[in-house]
Amino acid sequence: MKQTLIHQAKIINEGKSFTGSVLIKDNLIEKIFKEEVPEKIILESQVIDAQGKWLIPGVIDEHVHFREPGLTDKADIYTESRAAAAGGVTSFMDMPNTVPQTTTLELVEEKCRIAAEKSLINYSFYLGATNTNIDEIKNANPKKICGLKLFMGASTGNMLVDERAKLEEIFKTSPLLIAAHCEVSSIISANAEKIKQQFDEQPIPIKYHAEIRSEDACYQSTSLAVELAKKHNARLHVLHVSTAKELALFNNVSLRDKKITAETCPQYLLFDSEDYETLGAKIKCNPAIKAKTNKEALLKSLADNTIDCIATDHAPHLLADKTGDALTAVSGIPLIQYSLAAMLELVKKGYLTREKLVEKMCHNPAILYNVSKRGFIRKGYFADLVLINPNKIWTVGKDNILSKCGWSLFEGRQFNAQVTHTFVNGVLVFDNGKLNEDTRGERLTFERN
Repeated sequence: MKQTLIHQAKIINEGKSFTGSVLIKDNLIEKIFKEEVPEKIILESQVIDAQGKWLIPGVIDEHVHFREPGLTDKADIYTESRAAAAGGVTSFMDMPNTVPQTTTLELVEEKCRIAAEKSLINYSFYLGATNTNIDEIKNANPKKICGLKLFMGASTGNMLVDERAKLEEIFKTSPLLIAAHCEVSSIISANAEKIKQQFDEQPIPIKYHAEIRSEDACYQSTSLAVELAKKHNARLHVLHVSTAKELALFNNVSLRDKKITAETCPQYLLFDSEDYETLGAKIKCNPAIKAKTNKEALLKSLADNTIDCIATDHAPHLLADKTGDALTAVSGIPLIQYSLAAMLELVKKGYLTREKLVEKMCHNPAILYNVSKRGFIRKGYFADLVLINPNKIWTVGKDNILSKCGWSLFEGRQFNAQVTHTFVNGVLVFDNGKLNEDTRGERLTFERN
């Protein structure tokens, strides 16, 4: 097979943008050209004319729920990896709340076996923390497992860790990065009871989800997680930060100097509580989308580096599951196929630069998880690359939704930039609407001390 040359793209990488070309050989980046490409290389290569397009590293989505095993009526690794590839995502890290829950090392390996057979993109899986699996946590290999998912006071099933002594032990001994969902169950329950009394057995409008899963429920839990991480010098990553108040718990020093980091998601940057009126349960998620002041603060935090990365919390449900009120409609949004396109809209509107977007979605996930040789356009790195037409106007519709659940909250929405090509390990997996079904991704590895 010939080598591939991505020719004359606008390369956006490591804070800079320049016109150049990238040579892919086997599964690696062989050379980056800032000047003219020798004629011999052009003749020996399969050339992709990228004039007018942007070339970025593949997006690393470090927070997804692909639902396999056990919940495959909603989604599975094959279908969601296809959607991811179409959206410019080349690697994912999947959460443990499947059936069975991924709370043993054996179950992590079983998920990896499934992904090796089914995933079009690269993959890793979290181990889930419980009150009783400390031995599994201690024996986890940090070079093979992306992190430990910790539900700090709000979860379903047995992954709620609510005993202070167990939390102390986890923060003290975990060899893995601790990725925490931070909400306090007791506050959520008290808020729910108060609002149920107010409505006296009548359906509770979806907008009250933001009051039930309140700012205080988030802040108190995140504050405890940060306290424990500082006490035990643990590596903590707080997932889906949704409030302005939580931002005060993080700092904006260089990412490489941080042991406590923060993620937010497109839904918290694009929507606020006013949008429940038109989108209803389609934007119901946990933590809840809250008042507009939170969205505004989160957008500012991207520029000042208080928030380190943007991930999706991609959580597909059947549309039928999204019916009901603030207490009965399920929480979760399918986002992975359209997350990059949606964030490019923020670039167009001036909320962040294209270089900063690449930092938050590509570079920083690689840095904070210590992903081996991915997340950057560098010689010798895996050729996980995405081409974008920055001037392509298109509309999300049923004909282009690839997630198994079959719906998107962006349906009918127009975007102004579109992914045209996605390379995974040097293989062209997505090409202007067509997927290469014959390739499979690789298991991510991590560089740990």
